[in-house]
Amino acid sequence: MRLLFRGLLLAATVGVTGAVALVAWPIGIEPPGTLEILEGNVDRGAYLARASGCIACHSNFEVGGAPLAGGAPLETDFGTFYPPNLTTDPDHGMGAWTISDFARAVRQGISPEGEPYYPTFTFPFYARFSDQDIADLWAAFQTVPAVPEPSPAHEASFPFDQRWGLKLWRAAYLSEPDTDAVEERSDAWNRGKWLVRGAAHCGACHTDRNFAGARITDRIFAGNDSLPGGKSAPSILPTDLQAAGWDADSLAYALRTGITPEGDVFGGSMAEVVNDGTAFLSDADLAAMATYILGNDLSEN
Repeated sequence: MRLLFRGLLLAATVGVTGAVALVAWPIGIEPPGTLEILEGNVDRGAYLARASGCIACHSNFEVGGAPLAGGAPLETDFGTFYPPNLTTDPDHGMGAWTISDFARAVRQGISPEGEPYYPTFTFPFYARFSDQDIADLWAAFQTVPAVPEPSPAHEASFPFDQRWGLKLWRAAYLSEPDTDAVEERSDAWNRGKWLVRGAAHCGACHTDRNFAGARITDRIFAGNDSLPGGKSAPSILPTDLQAAGWDADSLAYALRTGITPEGDVFGGSMAEVVNDGTAFLSDADLAAMATYILGNDLSEN
């Protein structure tokens, strides 16, 4: 009996020690860079914010919310999550942040306090943003009027309300999409790849998820039937789009207007993507996105 007790005590000690170590495990160390000396361009940053869906996600226009003051709730199998206030308010927004705080949040999904953000934030798609991209975004966000309103607290039950558990999730599933240029491809195709796989994060919705809510990388763009709120996103693989009557011109037009080749209109979250995001992109960027999507190399992940 004494031996059993000692064994249980040892197991409990190891378990507690492991939990404490996991909570204290530092993540998201931002390497030294040139952020503090870079001059950001407000116009480029505002454009990139539109392309990246910042306005669409972090604004709840349906209830009269101010731009970037916090988005509509995202209902998932793991709880309901609220996109936070990104205005310059120092208490409820990013007014007290530094550009390094901002860089770590955008590229690594880590808060200024060192806590991991939930994967409803699409930070993996921004992981390869350059320092100049970050400086431009930061300059644009500094122009956003402060809105002194807190975002609602996330509504998640145990164990999903334990942020330290996200460290295990990140270790198991976190991956960043490949946005690197391919030498043999055209400038337009490579620009489209950077937008589609990176900033515009098309794969966040149009890729199926596993039981843990992580993207299934060998099903990229093949569609997703388990979006928040019971919604779905269709396949945007080139063969499926072409079979449905899409070409590069109609796809670029739909990303501008929300109108499909059949004369229908996008609804739901895709309507928000267009209205608050892609509708503001240049003709060249929309054509690049369409070129990449319809000329996608299916061997890539």
